Amino acid sequence: MRNHSKLRAFELADEIAVLIYKVTKDFPKDEIYGLTSQMRRAGISVPSNIVEGCARESQAEYLRFLEIAFGSLRELHYQFTLAVRLGYARESEISECKLKLLETEKVLGALIRSLRKR
Repeated sequence: MRNHSKLRAFELADEIAVLIYKVTKDFPKDEIYGLTSQMRRAGISVPSNIVEGCARESQAEYLRFLEIAFGSLRELHYQFTLAVRLGYARESEISECKLKLLETEKVLGALIRSLRKR
């Protein structure tokens, strides 16, 4: 079994999950079952799938869970962009979140590509 806590991709994904909860805390109350819920679920899905993949025995299963995590990350990136366009995110949070999303996409994407080459 792999140790997820040693992966930079997991560290970044974990930071994003916490950041998304903070960002969505002040979203309009009528979004609690809409965009707020969607973003939080996607935010939790990224590190959760990395952890689950690390617990799998086969390389193929590991890679599959990392791909699912990447899909959730891209979904979250879109949802965050939508929240910004709707005016839900505070200016102070926008650049930090954008940078963290992009960095995580790069790191997780690189990990996936390296596993595919093996």
